[in-house]
Amino acid sequence: MPEQIVYHGFTQSYPGITHVLITDVLICQAFDPTAKSNHPPTKQFRAIWDTGATGTVITKKVVNECSLSPINITKVQHYGGISESNVYLVNIILPNNVGVHQVQVTEGDLGGNADVLIGMNIITIGDFAITNKDGKTMFSFRSPSMEHIDFGKQTSFKPITSQQQPLKLPQRINRNAPCPCGSGKKYKKCCGAQQI
Repeated sequence: MPEQIVYHGFTQSYPGITHVLITDVLICQAFDPTAKSNHPPTKQFRAIWDTGATGTVITKKVVNECSLSPINITKVQHYGGISESNVYLVNIILPNNVGVHQVQVTEGDLGGNADVLIGMNIITIGDFAITNKDGKTMFSFRSPSMEHIDFGKQTSFKPITSQQQPLKLPQRINRNAPCPCGSGKKYKKCCGAQQI
C-alpha cells in the first residue's frame, strides 16, 4: 500500500493589493519534532517573503529572543555588498502550523520592517502562489509540492474587444495612507520603506 503523503499549507489574504508579502512566524532553536523531550519555546516574529533572496535571514532581535548560538560563519551577498554573517540552525513554524525544521539561516539587518526574511530555501520546499482577484492579494503556500501550476494552460487568452477594458496597474499608494499590510502604520514607515 503506498504511503499517504500529508500536505500542510496556509493562505494569507490582504485587505487590498499588497506589494510586500508579510506573515507572522514562530521561531525557536532547532529540535527534532518527533522527540518526546521538552521542546524549546517559540517566539513570534514578523516575516517578509522574498523570492529574490536565496536564503532565510533573521535579525539580531530573533537571535537574542530565541537565545541562538551560531553554528558557522559564511559570506553573504546583499544590497550593501558582501559581508560575513553568523549562521544559525532554527525551526520555523509558518502560519497554520506549517513547520520547517532544521533550517540554516543567516543573521542580517532587515531595516526594521520585519524580523525575518523568508527566502527561496523555504519557498522551494513547496508550492507558492499569489493572486490579486477583485483588488485583493491572496498568498498561498503548501508543502510538499503537489503539482505544477500553469496559468498559461489553465487560461484561454482572447484578444481584448471594444467592450472589454484592458488591464490597469493598481493605483500607487499614497505614502501617508495606512499601510495595506494591516500593521496600522503609515505606508512610508512600513512596507513603503522597502520601495525607497
